[in-house]
Amino acid sequence: MLQFMKFIVLKKTNTNLALFRSLVREGRCVMEENVMMIVRTIFLYITILFIFRVMGKREIGELSVLDLVVFIMIAEMAVVAIENPKDPLIHTLIPMFLLMGIQIFLAYLSLKNQKIRHLIDGKPSVIINNGKIDEKAMKKQRYNFDDLLVQLREKNIRNVADVEFAILEPSGKLSVFEKKRDEEAEEGEQGTLHLPLILDGVIQDEHLTKIGQNEFWLRQKLRELGYKETKLISFCSYDSGVFFIDIKEE
Repeated sequence: MLQFMKFIVLKKTNTNLALFRSLVREGRCVMEENVMMIVRTIFLYITILFIFRVMGKREIGELSVLDLVVFIMIAEMAVVAIENPKDPLIHTLIPMFLLMGIQIFLAYLSLKNQKIRHLIDGKPSVIINNGKIDEKAMKKQRYNFDDLLVQLREKNIRNVADVEFAILEPSGKLSVFEKKRDEEAEEGEQGTLHLPLILDGVIQDEHLTKIGQNEFWLRQKLRELGYKETKLISFCSYDSGVFFIDIKEE
């Protein structure tokens, strides 16, 4: 009987010891996972900051659709990597840097080619032209009157009639030019929209139409100023009878 009791006590002791060791191992594993999660979080945070700095500086309101997609994808990859500490970190870093490379490459192409830039970032749309609301432009941009009124109120403009020009930028912001007062209008010229007429050597026919001119008029004016090749002009604008021209760097 005594031996049986000793056996029971010894068995319970061994069981408790095994349970204790199991708890210690589990606690150690949990601790290691927590430490790994902290290390991964800090490392991925620094990595994402580096990627965003390399991709260029932009405010949140100036992000293009492509920028937004890339940022969301990178953030989602980081979350998955933090939640799955057993997965190799390289499986997350490779797609991140691949997206960074794609973004930098597309940014370079958009810098060199206006069509690609418009395809990626979009182009400005004139919503109000000479005080007249352009419903076709609003429909094309899926931009309604509520959106217009909200953004005008944000600029402390209560009445649409006070607006001479309103341009919806690719970022979604609204650039507004108010009408001149009667005294100012008498002293100055009639309101004109200051749009670039040449970008990266390409004549902007749409902008010429908006100021009531054409390509022949522009080329003639440029020849009078000594500019024969429009391809050599990186930027050209026209304001109150004066041209601003910037030549491409060789």
